[in-house]
Amino acid sequence: MLGWEFPPFISGGLGTACFGLTKGLDRLGHEVMFVLPRPVEAGAATHVRMLSPTNVAPGGTHAATPIAAESPGYWMRHLGFAAPAAMGVDRVEERSVAHGPSVAGIEGAAASTMADFAHAVFVSLPAGFSSPYGDGGPVSRPDSGSLLEMRDRLLRDAAALGVTPDVVHILQREIAALRASGVDAPDWLEWVQSFADTRGSQAFGRAAPRSDHYSGDLFAEAGRYARLVLRLARTERFDVVHAHDWLTFPAGLAAAHATGRPFIAHVHATEFDRSGEHVNQRVYDIERRGMHGATRVVCVSEYTRRICEQRYAVDPRKLRVVYNGIEVDAAQPTEESRIEARDKIVLFLGRITMQKGPEYFIAAAKRVLEKIENVKFVVAGSGDMATRMIELAAQMGIGHKVLFTGFLRGKDVARVFEMADLYVMPSVSEPFGIAPLEAIAHGTPVIISKQSGVSEVLTHALKVDFWDIDDMANKIVAVLRHTPLSSTLSEHGSMEIRRLTWDGAAEKAAKVYEEAMASVGARR
Repeated sequence: MLGWEFPPFISGGLGTACFGLTKGLDRLGHEVMFVLPRPVEAGAATHVRMLSPTNVAPGGTHAATPIAAESPGYWMRHLGFAAPAAMGVDRVEERSVAHGPSVAGIEGAAASTMADFAHAVFVSLPAGFSSPYGDGGPVSRPDSGSLLEMRDRLLRDAAALGVTPDVVHILQREIAALRASGVDAPDWLEWVQSFADTRGSQAFGRAAPRSDHYSGDLFAEAGRYARLVLRLARTERFDVVHAHDWLTFPAGLAAAHATGRPFIAHVHATEFDRSGEHVNQRVYDIERRGMHGATRVVCVSEYTRRICEQRYAVDPRKLRVVYNGIEVDAAQPTEESRIEARDKIVLFLGRITMQKGPEYFIAAAKRVLEKIENVKFVVAGSGDMATRMIELAAQMGIGHKVLFTGFLRGKDVARVFEMADLYVMPSVSEPFGIAPLEAIAHGTPVIISKQSGVSEVLTHALKVDFWDIDDMANKIVAVLRHTPLSSTLSEHGSMEIRRLTWDGAAEKAAKVYEEAMASVGARR
């Protein structure tokens, strides 16, 4: 499983979903290896095997099974060509290992065999073939001498870096897998050097840990992550590759391409959710490539499924909806931890970005305060609109009534839910939305945007269009003024979310895995 977040290392909504789903899969008896892009200590998570740049063996290992190197067919396959039957490729002894054949005995190939090989390539070379070094542009119909030179350079480079001949073929195939996934693949020498590097994962561009998991050049980070995952695919045994959101899709595609395993693309949010109609074309292209290259696409709601089908032209037969869940028992507050307050507290918790609709929350707060004075509005989170929201509250004259807490984690999140009299999620576009489930689990009634996936599964929640400030304000006032309404929403909501479990989500995910494995097996 490939993900950018996982508690306690980073604990946004995506991390919460990954944690809950893996817990459910673990309870069903499935083994999960979770790969993070940043260094973490091995064994930090109890129910998954956590992998990251710090606990990946630098060179990788193979259970190598040698194959014969005495035929022209061998050499064609060694350099990535499909050898015709006339070349005697069927006579090459080859037995499967975890992730493809191992190639040994290169130095023993006879010169006469190489001449036959060169002649065959001369006749059947595909158009646009280029050297693995990327230094000569397209090569058309090379002679025996140039092919022999290419062979010698491949082996000389590998030998100089201490890489044995039996991994040369595998490394070349990994470069092809990266390119097929849309990643800017390294050239041959860089990739061999990264394999040979015994000093850790610096060849993969491992960055120093940062407080912001989403800063810097995210496209370059996604490429480095894909290389890390491909290195892991060399050595680990697994049945399914399951990747969460666009930053991990290239890695998932590369691992699936290199190993032949089914690829599950899990869509928690799309670029249309994050950016509206002004999408980042590069992100959109990665999302589209990932969805189209996946064996199955898991969507967190029908709302998201429609976006994948209509905006990304994904084959509807590949799409499956698996709703998120919640760990209900673990979220129950204790009486002692409840904090009483004279003021009523209305909570916004989430990223302060366009997608989450914070400006509509501030505008509704202004309307509410015109009717009820003893209300405080708490904005918990961080994001690119935080400063603008502080300024907006001040401009409206309600700055003293709106408290900005910054990013919260762990027990602070639980405390703020327990303090709140009402949670409001005014998202402009929300594929699912786990926070309302967490609020209900803490006994807090919720108002949610109709433009959200969670509105499909919650009955005992008040629902509004994100843009309807008057309706949002009226419903906030109704909950704060009428205790029976608040109690009904809280009590019935708590009963309702008990059917939305991560175990149920895991069971559905496992069925998707079985479908995908059967589909890949049928194609083989």
